[in-house]
Amino acid sequence: MTTNPFEDDNGTYLVLTDAEGRHSLWPAAITVPDGWDVALGGSSRADCLAYVEEHWTDICPVRTGADI
Repeated sequence: MTTNPFEDDNGTYLVLTDAEGRHSLWPAAITVPDGWDVALGGSSRADCLAYVEEHWTDICPVRTGADI
């Protein structure tokens, strides 16, 4: 049985951020999608979740200039 790479407690993850300040946990073995940047690399799932909790304090997306 294959483990879902997005829910593997023993996996290595990245924290990604986009232009609107949103955060995402991302398996390190999967290519980072366009439009996302690595904010924290190569860490445990628990460490990545802690990073997101500390740094993403407002879940409302930041408005870009095109949205205003």
